[in-house]
Amino acid sequence: MAGMLYLVPTPIGNLGDISKRARETLESADFIAAEDTRVTLKLLNHLELKKPLVSYYEHNKSFKGEKILDRILAGETCALVSDAGSPAISDPGEDLVKQCAAAGIPVCAIPGPCAAITALSISAQSTGRFCFEGFLSTAKKSRREHLDSLKKEQRTMIFYEAPHKLLNTLQDMAEVFGADRPISLCRELTKLHEEIWKTTLGEAVEHYRANDPRGEYVLVMAGAPAGEDADAGLTLEQAAHRALELTGQGFGPTAAAKAAAQGTPYSKSEVYKQLLVLQQGQQAGE
Repeated sequence: MAGMLYLVPTPIGNLGDISKRARETLESADFIAAEDTRVTLKLLNHLELKKPLVSYYEHNKSFKGEKILDRILAGETCALVSDAGSPAISDPGEDLVKQCAAAGIPVCAIPGPCAAITALSISAQSTGRFCFEGFLSTAKKSRREHLDSLKKEQRTMIFYEAPHKLLNTLQDMAEVFGADRPISLCRELTKLHEEIWKTTLGEAVEHYRANDPRGEYVLVMAGAPAGEDADAGLTLEQAAHRALELTGQGFGPTAAAKAAAQGTPYSKSEVYKQLLVLQQGQQAGE
C-alpha cells in the first residue's frame, strides 16, 4: 500500500511558530524532503528530532522527485518542507504534489506559517480580494512583461522579493503602475527586526536608492483603481504576450487571443497573428 506525502510548513522567522501538529508530523514521517537539509537540520535539532533527510530543490527536483515518489509508493510517508513557510507555494514542492496526484498518492497539508498571508494581514491594504504573484523574474524583459500583464489588476497584489533584486523591481513597478501607487514593504517577518513600511512606489524607490535593502521582503501593492482603463495603453506585442501566458494556462490560441484583446485597441485577429509570431519564435529557440 502506498504511503502519503505531508506538506509541513516551517517558521518564517520565529521558531516558536512551529505547531504541535507540525512537530508530530515530522516525528512520525519515515523521511523528510527538504529544500536545504542544513536549514532543516537546525529546525530538527531545535525540536530534538532525528530523521533521515533528502534534498529536494529547484535544480534536482526532476530526478529526486521520482526517487521520493518511489519511496512513497513503496509504503513510506514523506514530510516535505521548505526553508521557511508553506511548501509548494512558489516552491518546487508544487511539482511533487502534481506527481503524487497523478500517481494516486494522498497528500495532506498541515496548516501553518505563510509569509504572504502574514504580510497581507498587517499591510493595511485591501484584504477582501488579492492575488499572489510570487517571485518576479531576474530578467528585466520577463519581469516587465509580468508587471505589464497586471496593469488592470484591481485586486491587492502580493510579491516575494530578495534584497539584491528589490530596487530594480520597485523601479519597474513605479514605471508600470505609477509612482503614487500605494505599497507596503514587509521585511524580516516574525523576526526581531520585523518592519512594515506603508508608502508609495516612488518613495520606496528613492529610499532604496540611498539605503541598501536587508532581509527578505514581501511586497503588498494596492490594485488599480476601479474603472482604470490600463489596457488601452498596451502595445500589440504586450497583448500577444498576455495571450501567450494564457495558452500556457490551458487556453487555446483563439480563446487566448480573444481574452487578451479585451480592453485593448486591437482586434482578436491582430492579437492572434502576433501570438503566432511569438509561438514561432519560441519554437525556433528550442
